[in-house]
Amino acid sequence: MTAHESEYRIARFRDRLARGEVAELGVRVEVRGAAVLLTGTVPTAGHRDEIVRIAVAELDGIPVRHDLLVACADPPDRSEELT
Repeated sequence: MTAHESEYRIARFRDRLARGEVAELGVRVEVRGAAVLLTGTVPTAGHRDEIVRIAVAELDGIPVRHDLLVACADPPDRSEELT
């Protein structure tokens, strides 16, 4: 695969990520050597898994690494004490 083909596929993945079924704008897609690194925060573990699945499918042949954090939206388990 040429560098031009890789760049095209990465750009297509970025577009799909922003417009597609996940509509995710908070994930950064960076080229790191021969691999692609996904970073950012997503709302759920399922959302993270779907993004990684799409990345692997779109970028077949390009190693995909990710450091996607899942935002914790759970309410606190105790009340806050103000002093």
